Amino acid sequence: VQLQASGGGLVQAGGSLRLSCAASGSWFVINDMGWYRQAPGNEREFVATISQGGGINYGDSVKGRFTISRDNVKNEVYLQMNNLEPEDTAVYHCNAVGLLATMTPFRNWGQGTQVTVSS
Repeated sequence: VQLQASGGGLVQAGGSLRLSCAASGSWFVINDMGWYRQAPGNEREFVATISQGGGINYGDSVKGRFTISRDNVKNEVYLQMNNLEPEDTAVYHCNAVGLLATMTPFRNWGQGTQVTVSS
């Protein structure tokens, strides 16, 4: 299962960006898709996840500002980021958890997309 993220860039504080991540390859089911981020010198931080059925969880630092959504037909997950702050600057990685056709569990990561928020 390959994940390709896009949509990062440079934006001023208070602005918005929308990240996309497309899954390709073959699998039995993708249960959860989500986003994590990592700023230089920091640990990887949970941002948001969404289940196949639409159940959503957000990290405390993004609640009320970010919205995760998912298209199960296109096998894509999105992250709408509003009211961005300089503290949101990081490489954003998408993530997928599920089962391969062999019923082997997988947890795969995309290559990351840089988000930079200027003050």
